[in-house]
Amino acid sequence: MKKAVIVLCSVLALPLQAQQIDLSGTTEISPYIFGHNLEHTRSAVIGGLSAQMLKNRKFAGKPAANLGICAHWFPIGERAVFLKDDASAYTRHICLPGMNRMDERAAQIVENLKEGEAVGIGQHGLTLVGGREYELRTVTRATAPVRLTVSLTNADGSQVYANHTLTLSAGKDWMTNEFRLTPGSSDDNATIRYTFTGVAEVFFGALSMMPKDNFHGMRSDVVENLKQIGPRLLRWPGGNFAGEYRWKDGLLPVDERAPLQSYNEIHTHPHTEGYDYHEIGTDDFIALCREVGAEPMLTINLAWQSAEESRQWVEYCNGTADTEYGKMRAERGHPEPYNVHFWALGNEMGHGHMEGPNSPKSYTEYALRHANAMLEVTPDLEFLASGPNYLNKEWAEGSASVMSDKVRYNSLHGYFGPTCYGGGNLHYTTPEDALETYNAVVESVFDATRKAERTREILDATGKKLHIAFDEWNQWYAWHRPSCVAEGIFTARMLHFFINRSDELDIPIVCYFQPVGEGAIIITPKESRLTANGQMFALMKEHQDGRKLRVLDNDDLSTAATLRDDILTITLINTKYAQERAFRFPLKGKLLEGRLYSSDEVGLYTYFCQSPLDVTVTRKDISTVLPPHSVAVIRIKVKTKK
Repeated sequence: MKKAVIVLCSVLALPLQAQQIDLSGTTEISPYIFGHNLEHTRSAVIGGLSAQMLKNRKFAGKPAANLGICAHWFPIGERAVFLKDDASAYTRHICLPGMNRMDERAAQIVENLKEGEAVGIGQHGLTLVGGREYELRTVTRATAPVRLTVSLTNADGSQVYANHTLTLSAGKDWMTNEFRLTPGSSDDNATIRYTFTGVAEVFFGALSMMPKDNFHGMRSDVVENLKQIGPRLLRWPGGNFAGEYRWKDGLLPVDERAPLQSYNEIHTHPHTEGYDYHEIGTDDFIALCREVGAEPMLTINLAWQSAEESRQWVEYCNGTADTEYGKMRAERGHPEPYNVHFWALGNEMGHGHMEGPNSPKSYTEYALRHANAMLEVTPDLEFLASGPNYLNKEWAEGSASVMSDKVRYNSLHGYFGPTCYGGGNLHYTTPEDALETYNAVVESVFDATRKAERTREILDATGKKLHIAFDEWNQWYAWHRPSCVAEGIFTARMLHFFINRSDELDIPIVCYFQPVGEGAIIITPKESRLTANGQMFALMKEHQDGRKLRVLDNDDLSTAATLRDDILTITLINTKYAQERAFRFPLKGKLLEGRLYSSDEVGLYTYFCQSPLDVTVTRKDISTVLPPHSVAVIRIKVKTKK
C-alpha cells in the first residue's frame, strides 16, 4: 500500500526547510506521558489543593517564646495562661513510631483565671467572601462547663461578620462540633476568634474551616483547573514526601491524623514550619483521580514502612471485600476495588536527602522484599524503581538489572534551566539579560533530551527490557518563583519531546513536578488560574488519545502531529525571541480550527493571550505565521487511506 505523505514546509527567514508527516505511519502514544506529581511539599497541598483555611490547625511544633501559643495563632485575654501539651494531644499515629519525628502531636490549652473575661485563641489573615457558606469544626474538651464562641471578624475585632456559640460540657472526652457560618461581608484580612468567659481550662485538639463547596477537603476551583490541564496519571504522595508518609494514618478521621514532620523540615515545608497536616488520605486521592480522569500511582515509604504494611496498602486499594483491608475499604463506603496498577518503590533512594537504603545492593534488597509482598495481593502490579536517576553503570547493573523480572520501570528525574544547581539566575532587567535568560530557559529542553538518551543507553547496556519513567521534570527551583511565558515555551517544547520521542526512548511514563501551586496552577486565597505552563498543558491535551505521526527534520522540536478519527492536530512552537516564523502545509483538507497563544513579554508574571490563528487556505496548501515566542494549534480534517 502506498503511504500518504504530507509535506510540511517551515520558513525562518532562512532557506525553506521541508518537513514530512507520514499519515499512514502512526504510532500509539502512551497516555501516561501526560502525567503529573501531587506531592505534599511546599504549597502544593497545604495552601494549594487543600480547602483548609486554618494554618497549624492541629498545633504542631514548638510554641512561641513566653506566650505558650503555637505557630500562626495569637492569644486573647490579659489574664489567660496558654500551654502546649503533648500528653493531651487529640491527634495520633497508627504506625511507624520509629521515625523519630518531633512535636507532631499536641493540644493547645487555654486557662481562664478570671470569670467574665473573654479569653481564647485567634488567627489573622483569612480571606472571606461575603455570602459564601463555610464549614467549621472544633475538637475540644473542658475542665468546666463553658460557652465557646467562634467569631469571624475584621482584623481588630471591631466588626463581627458571623459567629456561633457552642456549649462545652466538663469531662475528659473530646467533643466534636460541626456548624456553618456565612459572613455578611468580604474581607481579605479577616480574623477567626475562639473565646470563652468562664473559669476553666479548654483544650483545643483540632480546628477546621473550609468552604462548603469543597471536594473531599480540596478546593473545587483547583480541581477544575486540574481538569483543564488533563493529567492522565497522578503520582502521590511523593517525591520526597513519600519518606514521611504513613498511609494507615489516612484511615483515621482527618482531624485525628497527626501532622507529619518532614525529614528535610523547612526545605520541603517552608510555609508550615516543616509539617504536613495530612489533609488528604488514600480515599481522597483516588476520588480526585477519578474526578480529573487520571490513573493513580502510589509511592510507598520504603525506608520506614514494612513490606507487610506495603502489602496491606495494596490490599486496601485492590483487595475484594472479603479480604481484611478490602473489607475495611468497603466499610468506609468504597465497595469496589480501586485497582491501583502503578506503584513506586520509594523515591530517590540513592541520594542522601532520603532516609533508607542508599546503595544499589541495599536498595534492591529492600525493594524486592516489598515488591514480593505486594505481588501476593495483585500479581500484575507495575513497579517503578528508585535510585539516583540510573545515570551510572553501578546502579543500572547492581539494581535495575537485578530486579528486571519484577520491576520494569526506572525513575528518571530532571530539573533544567539557567538556575539549575547553582548554574546562574534569571535576569530580565535589560533587553540583553532578558534575551539571554529566555534562550537559556527554552534551550534547556535539550539538557532533558540528552539526559533521557544517556539513561536509555545505560539501561540498554544491561541487556534487559527496562522502561524509563521520567516522573519528575521541570525548570529548577520553579517552585520559588511565578511562572512566565519563557517557561511556558519550555513546557510546550518538553511536551513535544515526549510526544515525538517517548516511544523511541521507551518512556511510557512522564510526570511534571508539579502542577498545583508550583508550576501549572497559581493559587491565591481567593482564586486559582492556569499559569503559562498550565496553558501549555491544556493546549497539548489536544494530542491525548491521538496516534503520533512521524515528523521528519524536527530536531528543534517545533512540531508535533497526531491523528484521531481523520482529524490531524498539529501544534507549532516559535521559540525565536524576536523573529516571526512562517509555516506552510502543502496538503488538502478542511481547516477546523486555528488557535494562537502569544504574549508581548516573556518575563516573570507573564501569560499567553489566546486568539484565533490567522490561517491561509488555498487549493494546494495551508499556511500561517507565528509571532515571536508563541505556540499554536491547527486542526484539519484530512482523508487517509485505510
